[in-house]
Amino acid sequence: MKKLFTILGCIALFAFSTTNVKAQSYKTGLGLGIDFGDGSTLVGPSIRHHFSRNGALQGEVLFGGSATFIQGFIQYNSAIPGAKGLDWFAGGGPSVGFGNGSSAFYLVPMAGLDYKFDGVPLALALDWRPRIYIGDNNSGSLPGRFGLGFRYTF
Repeated sequence: MKKLFTILGCIALFAFSTTNVKAQSYKTGLGLGIDFGDGSTLVGPSIRHHFSRNGALQGEVLFGGSATFIQGFIQYNSAIPGAKGLDWFAGGGPSVGFGNGSSAFYLVPMAGLDYKFDGVPLALALDWRPRIYIGDNNSGSLPGRFGLGFRYTF
C-alpha cells in the first residue's frame, strides 16, 4: 500500500508541475453523475471545479442499490491537440459507501475524457474508475466501473 501511495504522489507532483497547456474551457460544472458497471448503478449530483490551469476537484453524492456514496476526486486535465473542447484527465480519490447498517471505504483511481460543447454551457465526461476496497479483505474491489457526467458549465 505504501508503494501505491508513493507512485500516486509522484504522478500527482509531475502532473501539477507541468503547466504548459491551455486552460480548460470552463471553470465550474454542476449536474448529474452516473457511476455504473460492476455492481449497482449509482446516480446523483456531481460538481467539477477547475482550481488551476490543469487541476480540478470533483465531488459526487450518488444513490443506488440501497446505498449512498460520497466521493471526492482530484484530477489533472490537459487539452488534446487538434480536438477543440476535448480534454483528457487522470486522478482519483476516496469513496465512502453507506447502506444496510454498514459502511465501506474505497480508493478510486480514474482516467477519462471531458468535452465542453462550443457555444453551449454543457460538458460531458466519460471515465474509467475502478474501485479498490480498503479493508480486511479485497472481496469488495470492482475493476469494471465507469463514470458518466452531464454538467451545466459556468
